[in-house]
Amino acid sequence: MKCLYKQLKSDNRGTALLFALIFGSIAFTLIVVGVTGYAILENRASVHKHNREMAFQISEAGVNYYRWHLAHNKTDYQDGTGVAGPYVHDYKDKDGLTIGHYSLNIIPPVSGSTVVTIESTGWLDIQPDSKRTLKVRIGFPALTDYAYLTNVDIWMGDMEQVHGKMHANGGVRFDGTTDAAITSAVPTYICKEYHGCGNQEKPGIWGDGTPEDLWQFPEPAQDFSRVTASLAEIKREAESGGVYLHSSGKQGYRIEFRSDGKINVYKVNSTEPNFGQDFWGNGHVQMGWFSVDIAGTDEAVVYDMPANGYIYVEDTVWVDGVVNGRASLGTSDGKSIIINGNLVYLAKDGYNTLGLISQKDILLPYHCTNYLEIDAAMLAQTGAIKRYFYMGNKCESITVYGSIISADVWTFAWVSGGGSIVSGYKNTNTTYDSNLSYNPPPGFPVGSEYNLVSWEEVK
Repeated sequence: MKCLYKQLKSDNRGTALLFALIFGSIAFTLIVVGVTGYAILENRASVHKHNREMAFQISEAGVNYYRWHLAHNKTDYQDGTGVAGPYVHDYKDKDGLTIGHYSLNIIPPVSGSTVVTIESTGWLDIQPDSKRTLKVRIGFPALTDYAYLTNVDIWMGDMEQVHGKMHANGGVRFDGTTDAAITSAVPTYICKEYHGCGNQEKPGIWGDGTPEDLWQFPEPAQDFSRVTASLAEIKREAESGGVYLHSSGKQGYRIEFRSDGKINVYKVNSTEPNFGQDFWGNGHVQMGWFSVDIAGTDEAVVYDMPANGYIYVEDTVWVDGVVNGRASLGTSDGKSIIINGNLVYLAKDGYNTLGLISQKDILLPYHCTNYLEIDAAMLAQTGAIKRYFYMGNKCESITVYGSIISADVWTFAWVSGGGSIVSGYKNTNTTYDSNLSYNPPPGFPVGSEYNLVSWEEVK
């Protein structure tokens, strides 16, 4: 009996099996619950991520919609409603069911700019707390997007440097250096004798300049006809709230910009003639006496820099000084602008800008400033930006910070058949003012199609 008791007391194999089953079941349950919970969390995270991606796409759809809207109504910043936003739109799936929305906040261009800001916030209705917001800026590029722009053929010499884009609606002989795209609107052209070619057929861009990998041709031509509307706008705005000068009754006006934000205006009583030679892209040459230097003026009349930035003169204008503010100066039919001396910004910070738009030419005088700086976007609508040929009259260097936009042949220097400079500036350096691409001087001509300026997600 005692032995049987001991045997029963020490036989616990069934108990151990029971414990193994119990704890095994618990462990299995925990594993199943853990895996299931993890799978649920992963599914929720996946759904959340998918919904956020959908919210992003909905937000992007809002941007695309408003870019389309502006393409059809370029100045409507109120979504066709006539009232302030935000503007909320349905977003539908392929079956036409509304699954989300986007809300648009449209910020019109500030004064002087063409840049419109589109803020689009998108979300799915099943997860409205997961919103994504995109901020996109688009604008009309101005002609000031170029360091050089011409409507005819152009020759850049080996002492000329270009910092910024250059385009010719004609052909380009490029012997200088550049750090941006050089483009031409023609695949080939007849390079004329005055560009050292002897009327030979050449590629749209050719020469000894560098780097060649920045040469692109043919590219679309630029339209100079839009300038007419810009001059009409400058005249209209100058008459209503700017500075408008009637014909002087004499030789024209000298406009001197002052660093304190004021403008001195002088009537030019007399000019000094100098013998020289003029040249047009059609091959016409004129020799004679050119009166582009001031000999005498009246006393100055002082004006404030106009708040709207518009100055229009019904006469020839000589211009120089220090520009403090934003302005555009335009002239009437057949009248030129003459750079009388250094014309610089108070600071090259994007705030100070000057546009010079001549219906005819923009000229440099015979008595040159040996080291001349011009800070401006210069545009000659029907003529050229140039210095006449004066035999043996040479200057050291000219620096332009802005744009040179010339309908006819542009030049600051004249060379002999052997390539030596015989008149004008020995060195030319032009630097593109990036501030002017989408924030040009008042009334300066701009393109008709919006370009993307920037794109970012803000939430």
